[in-house]
Amino acid sequence: MPEIKDPENTIIIELKDGPVTIELLPDVAPKHAERMKELARSGAYDNVAFHRVIDGFMAQTGDVEHGNMDGDFNIRRAGTGGSDLPDLPAEFSKLPHDRGTLGAARSANPNSANSQFFINFKDNHFLNGQYTVYGRVVSGMEHVDAIVRGEPPAQPDRMISVKVAADA
Repeated sequence: MPEIKDPENTIIIELKDGPVTIELLPDVAPKHAERMKELARSGAYDNVAFHRVIDGFMAQTGDVEHGNMDGDFNIRRAGTGGSDLPDLPAEFSKLPHDRGTLGAARSANPNSANSQFFINFKDNHFLNGQYTVYGRVVSGMEHVDAIVRGEPPAQPDRMISVKVAADA
């Protein structure tokens, strides 16, 4: 495990291959960082599927409404939902969408981010200024790289657990 500088703003996602440590960026996107901690602390992200995983692009998850159910029907619906909390306003910044950054997934409306997020497999600078960056992987990126691909994957990988490091 890496040295954790700020446990209150560090998320640990347990994947099938091992832990992924994410440093949240509350100074850049305070509302998004707070939402991720709130959903992690409530257990809403536990067992949620990676429903959209595009090789050479990104892995998307966080549909707490549909993503933790079993069966093809619910996996097909994953990606359409959020949480029962209100949508978040965009918090765009100058931070680039580099490999390992966490971005807020949303609809065409820039102020529609809720619970879904993606982790960039590579530098995706065409997303800069269009999607909120609110975290970065500081260790375990090799486990993110091992997530099963598909839109949706036939047997999707899941976030086994998502915790705030201060609570672990």
